[in-house]
Amino acid sequence: MMAVGIEAMNVFGGTAYLDVMQLAKYRQLDTSRFENLLMKEKAVALPYEDPITFGVNAAKPLIDSLSASDKNRIELLITCTESGIDFSKSMSSYIHHYLGLNRHCRMFELKNACYSGTAGLQTAIQFILSQTSPGAKALVIATDISRFMAAERGGALSMGGAYAEPSSGAGAVALLVSEQPYAFQIDVGANGYYGYEVCDTCRPVPDSEVGDADLSLLSYLDCCEQAYLAYQNKVEGADYRKTFQYLAFHTPFGGMVKGAHRTMMRKMAKAAPPEIEADYAQRVVPGLVYCQRVGNVMGATSLLSLASTIDNGQYGSPKRIGCFSYGSGCSSEFYSGIVTAQGQERQRAFAIQRHLDERYPLSMDEYETLLTGSSSVKFGTRNVQLDIDLIPGAVAAHAGKSRLVLDRIHEFHREYRWIS
Repeated sequence: MMAVGIEAMNVFGGTAYLDVMQLAKYRQLDTSRFENLLMKEKAVALPYEDPITFGVNAAKPLIDSLSASDKNRIELLITCTESGIDFSKSMSSYIHHYLGLNRHCRMFELKNACYSGTAGLQTAIQFILSQTSPGAKALVIATDISRFMAAERGGALSMGGAYAEPSSGAGAVALLVSEQPYAFQIDVGANGYYGYEVCDTCRPVPDSEVGDADLSLLSYLDCCEQAYLAYQNKVEGADYRKTFQYLAFHTPFGGMVKGAHRTMMRKMAKAAPPEIEADYAQRVVPGLVYCQRVGNVMGATSLLSLASTIDNGQYGSPKRIGCFSYGSGCSSEFYSGIVTAQGQERQRAFAIQRHLDERYPLSMDEYETLLTGSSSVKFGTRNVQLDIDLIPGAVAAHAGKSRLVLDRIHEFHREYRWIS
């Protein structure tokens, strides 16, 4: 079987972030309950940032690292999102344009709640394996944002009530998929998938999510178990405790992952609490590092956990990562792949942690200003000119970097420009 997987991946976790404990205290939430979320920071989309700018800014370092000939071998571009900007037009065309990709490229958009990034990755894997165009590459971009409106302070209209606001983030993960899986070599055919109809969350209107938090948790736990069992049925000798040196989960918030892993260790390994806690620290925590600093970015979140696991794990010898992806509605998948020391070294060159460190820390007053103005770029906006200086301190976070920003919307068409 030919080698296939992720050649390189990069994360864009926004330009600005908010300390979520600061938010919890400001909203007068129960901080003892909030601590169980295991969140530290949330990326906050500025008015001139949208799913397209996030996606382009995540992918640009990957594209810049390629030779002209390799860039021209990108023949498939998939955007994965539940934050679409149009009921018909795919954001793939905008991203294709601003990355300067070859026009001989198939491009489309996937929507499947938080499972969309994995759906895009697996579609790209099958394209490479098909060998219909030997040597071709695929670019998969999972990009999502949450924009709370002033009327929704505390997440009153969102799943989880007041506790949805601190965990809702913004960001994008870009994957270059090819026959050169330097970052993550997929275990071909080692996939367990599971899904059924459940209305745990949905977006009946473009800018608000509603649902049943308890039902969503139960569905997540059910799918985690059943998707893994389906994987186990396909992979002879698979063992939850021993087969995977690391685990990367879809991470709405860290506490949900900790609970899911605890349940799996009890059921699959019959483990006692002290063993579960030690195993969580060793195999799961590396994948939470970036998720705790960006928040839930829906379709990109399981891939964000994978990027975090690659950067923060120990790879003295090749290690296998088990990945669980869940999307409300629902669809889920458990799959796996191999990471090496060389792959980690290549990935660390993209300096994801440094990017997160260099973001601008918002004050609560600045955050409230963003909430008040967020309606100016809501779904269906026809005309608006964006002010890049709305949060002056955030502009410094762009210094020395080439970043795409939304300049204006004119008769529904979005126009972007590069700044540095």
